[in-house]
Amino acid sequence: MACGAEHRAASTLDLKEIEYDRVSQAADRYLGTAVVTVTDTVSPRSAGGPHDYYSEGDYWWPDPENPGGPYIRRDGRSNPDNFLAHRQAMRRLSKIVPTLVSAFKLTGKERYADEAIRHLHAWFIDEKTMMNPNLQYSQAIMGRNEGRSIGIIDTIHLVEVAQAVRVLNSMGYLSGENQSALLGWFSAYLDWLTTSKFGIEEKMHGNNHSTAWALQASAFARLVGNQEILEACRSLYKGTLLPEQVAEDGSFPRELDRTKPYGYSLFNLDVMTSLVHIISDDNHDLWTYQTEDGKSIGKVLEFMYPYIEDKSEWPYREDVMYYDQWPVRHPALLFGGLALDRPRYIALWNSLNPDPEFPEIVRNFPIRQPILWIEQH
Repeated sequence: MACGAEHRAASTLDLKEIEYDRVSQAADRYLGTAVVTVTDTVSPRSAGGPHDYYSEGDYWWPDPENPGGPYIRRDGRSNPDNFLAHRQAMRRLSKIVPTLVSAFKLTGKERYADEAIRHLHAWFIDEKTMMNPNLQYSQAIMGRNEGRSIGIIDTIHLVEVAQAVRVLNSMGYLSGENQSALLGWFSAYLDWLTTSKFGIEEKMHGNNHSTAWALQASAFARLVGNQEILEACRSLYKGTLLPEQVAEDGSFPRELDRTKPYGYSLFNLDVMTSLVHIISDDNHDLWTYQTEDGKSIGKVLEFMYPYIEDKSEWPYREDVMYYDQWPVRHPALLFGGLALDRPRYIALWNSLNPDPEFPEIVRNFPIRQPILWIEQH
């Protein structure tokens, strides 16, 4: 990482001052809230059991010409009648636990950590309520399949949960059964993610799905200390993701070809910069790495920054849905601003909405708690 630049930019940033009220107030609202896991709602359409995560493909709809037949695809248009309970439960977890652990880190008050562990225990340890560590039945399509590899993108919402676990562990708040069981679950899921047929297919998918796979693999590998997979993610970024997904001007052509080019470009920007944040350290500077033809994460940020600052300048077509809800407080601006010493990125980040509530935006905004990710002294 460009450590000197990060320290220069970070010296003018007081995350505690920015985040304290927002985080502590949200954490207080989560105290005592009900625990909801995948076992609370089971879809009769799922081919799995009560502990298996299940979801259905976003853009698949009943065929008007064959109502009882296989669903048909309508790219970019989410079907509101699909089974959403497990997705909603996981996103709820991804809000609650990181917020509580952020509050614990900010205040030192153990009640926040205790509350976070209550949710983590139910999801990943308690045999009655835990989720199985695989996504074999995610993004199924009625009449076509029981699950698909692209469903792995659903667990991108576990990335910040894993980071919250990492912070709890680093603060000495995990030990014994809780520590071994939590790390064991993420290790088992990482193994499935990197060796299963679905996992391998998702890794090589080619657009934001591959980036999201790499973000998950790197986050879970860092949590459990799997250096081999971390190094594999560095190689994937340098050899495949950056050269194949990024154009010479810094855009994402595969996202621009979609029906929601703005939203997908922002999502892939956040995911790729978050990946670079994780896989960079004192021995691996991916922030300044560039391909032989000059592609770099810095160029990606330079391309998107003007269109986050002023969306009216976006030169491509508008998204078919949810265009008005973007942008939000994208972590790419914070991570990139710190690492590359771009104060204007940080200023723009700080001016944007940190807590969007629109479900589709939350779905594509998985990194929300900077206190977990940035060390300040």
